Amino acid sequence: MARSHSIGWGIRREGGSLWTRNAVRGVSVAGERRKRDGRNEWRRWDARRSKVAATLLRCTSDPSELIPSTGANCVYLGASSGTTVSHLHDHVCGAGNHHGGQIVAIDISPRMMRDFISLSEKRPGIVPILGNARTPHSIIPYLRSRAQWLFQDLSMTDQATAFIEATRVLLESQGMGMIAIKAASERWTEGGDEALFSDAESKIRHSEHLELIERIDLSGLEEQHSVIVVRRL
Repeated sequence: MARSHSIGWGIRREGGSLWTRNAVRGVSVAGERRKRDGRNEWRRWDARRSKVAATLLRCTSDPSELIPSTGANCVYLGASSGTTVSHLHDHVCGAGNHHGGQIVAIDISPRMMRDFISLSEKRPGIVPILGNARTPHSIIPYLRSRAQWLFQDLSMTDQATAFIEATRVLLESQGMGMIAIKAASERWTEGGDEALFSDAESKIRHSEHLELIERIDLSGLEEQHSVIVVRRL
């Protein structure tokens, strides 16, 4: 993989593309391109289909500081069919979960969960949960300890308030949290998308247990979306 550089054990950037070290060699999850590099196989992580990938390409912070460590305890709220979670699994868990990581991933849709469970059966370390991300206390029994990394991608109103509560309940001290704010999911307000993003940022900034690190505009990759990155104090 010429002209590429590592941003973590299982994640590399090549030009404007991200690739993850495939934990299930020979298998694509969503039709993504694969290629070999010696004994390793890499899967292209499409930033137009993953807000985490878009965040890593657009952030002004060091992207290696925004990804979970290998072997980390992670929570993903709004997993859908699991494409993004599979790329995180490549890095956090690796083949056969030889890193010993855990990704507890929640979605409210039974249809999405059927696809996700099928994916997780081939990827030990993923814990798929059909549930409501608005009730973070119900997620605690599935965690072996508080999470070091949490991502929220939920299409609902008042996303920031739900995120603040989820990080309070589920994230450990100094843990990293990220929320993808979808403007179209919030109630209309004067000032349009920017006003909605600013309101969410203000709520998070004034939360006593969170330090705001960065707000990232995903325009061009994910329209009407911003990602807010925090650290739990």
